[in-house]
Amino acid sequence: MLRIGSGAGFSGDRLEPAVILAERGKLDYLVLECLAERTIASAQKRKRQNPSHGYDALLDKRMELLLPVIKKNRVRLITNMGAANPIAAAERIVQIAQRQGISIKVAAVTGDDVLEHINLEEHSLEMDKPLSSYGEIISANAYLGADALLPALESGAEIIVTGRVADPSMFLAPMVYHYGWSLDDIDRMAQGTVIGHLLECAGQITGGYFADPGKKEVPHMAQLGFPFADVDSDGKAVISKLEGTGGLINLATAKEQLLYEVTDPTGYITPDVVVDFRSVRLREVGHNKVEVSNSSGRKKPSTLKVSIGYHAGFVGEGEISYAGPNALKRAKLAGEIIYERLKDHFTELRIDYIGSSSVHRTSFHHYSEPYEIRLRVAGKASTKEQAEQIGLEVEALYTNGPAGGGGARKYVNEVIGIISSLIPREKVKPHVTIRECRV
Repeated sequence: MLRIGSGAGFSGDRLEPAVILAERGKLDYLVLECLAERTIASAQKRKRQNPSHGYDALLDKRMELLLPVIKKNRVRLITNMGAANPIAAAERIVQIAQRQGISIKVAAVTGDDVLEHINLEEHSLEMDKPLSSYGEIISANAYLGADALLPALESGAEIIVTGRVADPSMFLAPMVYHYGWSLDDIDRMAQGTVIGHLLECAGQITGGYFADPGKKEVPHMAQLGFPFADVDSDGKAVISKLEGTGGLINLATAKEQLLYEVTDPTGYITPDVVVDFRSVRLREVGHNKVEVSNSSGRKKPSTLKVSIGYHAGFVGEGEISYAGPNALKRAKLAGEIIYERLKDHFTELRIDYIGSSSVHRTSFHHYSEPYEIRLRVAGKASTKEQAEQIGLEVEALYTNGPAGGGGARKYVNEVIGIISSLIPREKVKPHVTIRECRV
């Protein structure tokens, strides 16, 4: 039986659940899924500024905690924390291992960066517009499949760090390697992909994204445990979590995660297979244990999806709070003032009135209207200087707007837009680079 744990569902996920899984879970593999479309586009931007950067910002913290544990318990680690620079990530892991006195072999999987291969006259999948019409393209990363990871697994590397790999493929690859599945075995590919899809978001399937007080109760969420799967040679799996950790796994949490980010349950497209979720069987087989079986699918597509990042301008924001009697009317007057002053300068301008208890941290139910309102103004601009104008106008409300405004904030962010396209599979050439630390 092969045991695979999920130690992260996104870049900013908690650190300790992965350590707990690696320490107590008797795992064969631990997967850290830390990459999203905007994450890799931002990483590409950092790499352009400094060629030694571009990997996940939390790589150091995660590796410092996990390296001693995975070495001691002989757990192999697979992660896409390489983001835009897997080789630099591998070299950084080796540096951390040297500092800790740990011998480690790291394999970096590259080849997903296809910026030089994209055709700017191709149309995006979202808007059916030429890629060139979006402005400056800063990144293009193809979604690699499980096959790209197999040479790294065969190398004996204890850690495999990748860039853009389809999320389920990181879980499917060790199943294929461990059991020697054929990549043309469609039903096993489909079954492994479903297991990977269920595990990929970590705490979501153990109740994190499921919880809704009074409707869907989840116990001990402050100590939410992350899931693992026991997979047999046919691909049947039982998904569970460690005893003593918070959360729950049942049919409801599994079904919600099964349909998460799935636009077409009859044809869930991955680089490895096209899965038909209608055949999937989920069955509770014990406390916090759900069995997954009977997945089916169709052969993999001839093209790979490409996530493309482009420079989409700047967003300027400003916020200010109004509290007490007549707060909503004062906030709306402030919004009208801002709109009047900025409407001719911004084609995209948004004004929100956010009701909360952020000012006095309590509720005053005897008021017929909200006791406090947070005014938020945001607008998109082509230059940083233009975007800064929004925050300046909101700040000026201190003395030029309605009475009682306070707590103003202003900030500007560069916007990375994300679109998608397709690329012929044969244009994508995965490669494995080995880095090693011997002590």
